Amino acid sequence: MTTANNDYYAAQYPIDALATVQGLDVINTHDASTLDEAFRERVRRSSESTAYSQFNQKTGTWDSYSWAEIAQQVERWQVAFRESGLEKGDRVAICYVNSVEWVIFDQAALRLGLVVVPLYLADRADNVAYVIGNSGAKLVLFENSSSWESISKTDEDVSCVEHVLTFSGTAQNKVSLVDSWLPEHGKHFERGVASPDDLASIVYTSGTTGRPKGVMLSHRNMLANAYSGMRSVPLKPSDRLLSFLPLSHTLERTVGYYAALMSGSAVTFNRSIKELSQDILQVKPTVMVSVPRIFERIHNQIYSSLSEKSSFQQWIFRTAINIGWRRFEYQQGLQPWHPKLLFATIFDVLVAKKVRAKLGGSLEFAIVGGAPLTEQVAKTFLSLGIPLLQGYGLTESSPVVSVNTEQQNRVNSIGLLLRGISIKIVENDELWVKGENIMMGYWNNPEATAEVIVEQDDCRWLRTGDRASIDKDGFLRIIGRIKDILVLANGEKVPPPDIEAAIARNTLFEQVMVVGEGRPFLSALVVLNKSREKQAREQYSKNFQAYLLSCIAEQMDDFPGYATIRKVHICEQEWTVEAGLLTPTLKIKRANVSEHYADEIAQLYVGHGVHAS
Repeated sequence: MTTANNDYYAAQYPIDALATVQGLDVINTHDASTLDEAFRERVRRSSESTAYSQFNQKTGTWDSYSWAEIAQQVERWQVAFRESGLEKGDRVAICYVNSVEWVIFDQAALRLGLVVVPLYLADRADNVAYVIGNSGAKLVLFENSSSWESISKTDEDVSCVEHVLTFSGTAQNKVSLVDSWLPEHGKHFERGVASPDDLASIVYTSGTTGRPKGVMLSHRNMLANAYSGMRSVPLKPSDRLLSFLPLSHTLERTVGYYAALMSGSAVTFNRSIKELSQDILQVKPTVMVSVPRIFERIHNQIYSSLSEKSSFQQWIFRTAINIGWRRFEYQQGLQPWHPKLLFATIFDVLVAKKVRAKLGGSLEFAIVGGAPLTEQVAKTFLSLGIPLLQGYGLTESSPVVSVNTEQQNRVNSIGLLLRGISIKIVENDELWVKGENIMMGYWNNPEATAEVIVEQDDCRWLRTGDRASIDKDGFLRIIGRIKDILVLANGEKVPPPDIEAAIARNTLFEQVMVVGEGRPFLSALVVLNKSREKQAREQYSKNFQAYLLSCIAEQMDDFPGYATIRKVHICEQEWTVEAGLLTPTLKIKRANVSEHYADEIAQLYVGHGVHAS
């Protein structure tokens, strides 16, 4: 393929944090060359230290497990896997909550050279069945037997499954209860059978269009990415992580599990998203791995609550944000000292400290990825002394490509490259990436692999499909998705994600999707914040549509005139994974939403004479 700009960008990496932070005990890629070797090395180094904690529903208490205790359970599962006739290269799938059981299943499988296929709990039965069948999984683990019953009733072929394990339900046919399936004692296997370049996992992309594709990741891919990530943003043995993103999400798995294991950090598993705020207060995490949606919701709650406060209280909050932002820019070396910083401590006590307390009071930073983080949300939390470190990556890159650091943090960027990763930006501003973290390919899909993996300059380059730019300091920015560009009837091109992110800065809008392909103007489908909507309707009942358009217009000063949103349709129901409108990682399935609201979209353009979809 001919490129418009075939130059490699000289990587500008952040300071190697592992060389500057005291008290680290990191397992590097020389100490362990496979994921199971990293686990065994951690057990050797930290056998009696707390590895994981999780809530015990029976006793109502939090149970903690040492590395040695986890290793004992891993050995029981290894024996059971072997006795089930599983051999190196066989696929085993897991559809279960974040837990010590997830880790034990994973490590036992990896030790035997089995290939782990993570499944999303929130996904629909037909999608889960497709992944099981497409991967050819011989064994699957569920919470209960009813989950398997739902999946086996779909139209997908899951005849590949020989063993179904569940923690509760009825044992029958292929189904076994874990307690009776596991032997009483395990067996220590001195050496694992996997090599660094062996397939470790097939992770199915949640895909906003079409069937999900199985991303093949080797031990080297994920181990290299986890270690490289810690050289930018280190984890410490004293850190407490709260794991709430699904472990089927590669960001959580690589950073919140493998990197934590390599650093010796303790991980507590969140009970559920509904109980996240309670668990944060109890666990008091120092580090979290998150998607932007979590902080967007907290941000919206803060400003929704603020709207009910007195004018003086609102002034106090705004001033705290203003001074907090000045302090952040001063600490980053972006602005000189200012006299207002003399009041930073006072406003920190009055406002910021109280917000930090709601996040446990000990949070040192949160790594945020999986979707764009809006600048307003980032600024709010940074101003309150809560460092959000936005990064970028893809499942196909194991996943992290770049990340901001505590010392070098630019809110409108996706950070600096991780060590060992190179990029170039080619025609259409597409970002290409290479490194040890790049996937082996798509499972049983050479055509799809050939579309994104390019052999050039004696290297394997991953075509990301994202449009990007890089500044003189090495900070990357994503401009948008190449395939997400909308072309209006007049030929003007607009990137809907940028507009959607801008609109969502107003906390009235919970979910936004811009439409207008082939149309004379842009419109928006929106899901509103129910409490804010009620207040707004009471105040602007005579012309609520005009009010919504004015709120949108306020956020779009930076966009050209042809990008103006002319009409809005309010969707009464939230877009969910269950409805097929979001991916399990909470990205909008644009085609599905467009199809679901096809009549409503058509109604927005009645009388305008253009019938393109």
